Amino acid sequence: MRQLVFLLPVFFALILSAEDNPAVPGKLSVIQFSESPIQSSDPEHVRHRLMALEAPGDYDVTKESFEVLLPEGWNARDPYGLFIWISASDSPRIPKEWEKVLADHGLIFIGAQNSGNKRDIFDRIRMAIDANHNIRQRYQIDGRRVYVSGFSGGSRVASMLGVAWGDMFSGTICCMGVNFYTDITAPDGKVYGLNYLPSEQLLPVVKQACRYSLITAEKDFNLANTKGVYENGFVNEGFQNVQIFEVPGLGHKMPPADWLEKAIRFVDECKE
Repeated sequence: MRQLVFLLPVFFALILSAEDNPAVPGKLSVIQFSESPIQSSDPEHVRHRLMALEAPGDYDVTKESFEVLLPEGWNARDPYGLFIWISASDSPRIPKEWEKVLADHGLIFIGAQNSGNKRDIFDRIRMAIDANHNIRQRYQIDGRRVYVSGFSGGSRVASMLGVAWGDMFSGTICCMGVNFYTDITAPDGKVYGLNYLPSEQLLPVVKQACRYSLITAEKDFNLANTKGVYENGFVNEGFQNVQIFEVPGLGHKMPPADWLEKAIRFVDECKE
């Protein structure tokens, strides 16, 4: 039976000593990494995952910085989930009230600096992959609970990672933006063109195993696009685990903490 790596009951556990670990539980810390896995370091591999026409440019993870937040009360012996954030701006900061939600659900936060909408999309993808790879080397991570997320343009990048690299991310939480690999007709009649083409070999497994929470809002200018991707994209293409969440009265803003929690609970189903 075919399985994804993250579904195996194995916890990745290479724990650094206190001297080597700059992150302090409950406090935002800035760290750097020294290596990239082949999924991000090989330009041809990155291009092939998206069936992109252009090749990715030069990239060096040692020149990048990441912000990490370990939950208050973090214990090195316990396995945690991972929440990888792709910001629309150069700062990966999230709302303060989100921090408690992530801690309550046992999720380590990490977001790359200088990874906003102005940054090359291939770099943004690589930084999220590198965050995934390197945090797994530092802490005990439950591979069934590795989630990629973002806001607006960052959410669109996350939505591509959650499918095209679905063997590395067990769940995706999109906030006010989502891309898809087919042309999408939205409820308002507008057609949104495809953004990438995932591997035909990986796709059947991703459709069955990965989980997707799509957060939108009543006044979000991406509302029709998100609804179209949900119904005419994910549902129409046979994804088994996808849910849309529409926040009443909200515009194109970061969703309130209680809506983030709803999205986390959905991607967490059957994993606790």
